[in-house]
Amino acid sequence: MAFFKNTTINLLNLHYAIHAIAMTGAGAFFAAYLVEAGVPVPGIFLTFAGIIIGRFFVRLLVIGLAARYGLRRLIVSGTLLSSVQYPLLAMVHGTGVPLFALICAGAVADAIYWPCYHAYFASLGDDDHRGHQVGAREAIAALVGVVSPLVTGALLVTLGPGIAFGATALIVAASALPLLKTPDVATMPSATGAFRASLEGVYLFIGDGFTTVIYVVAWQIALFLTLDKSFMAYSGALAIAAIVGAIGGMFLGRHIDAGKGVRAVYITCIIVALIIVLRAAATFNPALAIFANAVSALGGCLYSPTLMAAVYTLAKASPCTLRFHVATEAGWDLGGAAGLIIAAMTTWFGSPLWSVLLLGLLGIGAQFLLMRRYYAGKAALLSEAAARPAKGEGVLQQGG
Repeated sequence: MAFFKNTTINLLNLHYAIHAIAMTGAGAFFAAYLVEAGVPVPGIFLTFAGIIIGRFFVRLLVIGLAARYGLRRLIVSGTLLSSVQYPLLAMVHGTGVPLFALICAGAVADAIYWPCYHAYFASLGDDDHRGHQVGAREAIAALVGVVSPLVTGALLVTLGPGIAFGATALIVAASALPLLKTPDVATMPSATGAFRASLEGVYLFIGDGFTTVIYVVAWQIALFLTLDKSFMAYSGALAIAAIVGAIGGMFLGRHIDAGKGVRAVYITCIIVALIIVLRAAATFNPALAIFANAVSALGGCLYSPTLMAAVYTLAKASPCTLRFHVATEAGWDLGGAAGLIIAAMTTWFGSPLWSVLLLGLLGIGAQFLLMRRYYAGKAALLSEAAARPAKGEGVLQQGG
């Protein structure tokens, strides 16, 4: 398996796997815990919108910091800052100062961590194995997600949020350790045309932001409420989903690396659209909700390699991978904030959560058009290159 020969990517995926313990554990309980803590549903949507809008402005500082300190230091710093969110989450009881502090901490941590992580992964990954490498990352996260939600749910029920989220903070901090063995990547003080080169990625991430906030945040709330606010039932549903999701990522990554990206887009978007409809129907039945959550993981493992293989390849070809990802993350924030504000408004005026979930069809429809255009263009370039005579071939034919 040639895609495992990149030691740096292996270390990055190890970092991601440790970080995923938190993301698939306490991170997956984020919205559910806010429901339990007494934050109204429109307020939960606005909480996430606040984090996203805040990081949109904080991110303006990232390029200067990366040019001075390098990407690796910023990823480590962003990881450590991310760990601060979880103790703050445990302190939330309704709307108030702890919730505001959580929004501020989340905005700063996300603004620093995610664009630097994506730029780092894009810079050090291999274009020929991009789909496999992203697929391996998502499969590892899915496997980790089998156990972490069960442990988090048990800790919440038996020892309370202080212990559950405190342990998560330590795990997030520990995920920085593999990064100490990876090389640094310098960021140029300036790069002509970098932001213009990022436009295709920005469009992809605007659609992804809108789709993801509905697919993740709205569904977390709907699933928790459908399961009668039971942390153990909720954690069991997440664990079942992780088992299903562990199968998906590597399969589609192979198709992408084999030049079958257009087929991957069709498979992914059709499955995700069906899952969105199933989720909306499942809000009326706990058993159906658990089933819908299980197949949802398959959609996630298919969607992420399809999207990110395209984005990482575009980033590596751009004049500056960090500026590319700062721009695309800003696009994600625009799409995500729009989705969350719309969700907050619709629920504020009394619309049921199933109608909010169906908004995801708009996002995945836009993603279908954008990703199909990218992979169709890539396939055309590959076909053109294959049909073009090799250097000197035409001369030999004429001389023969």
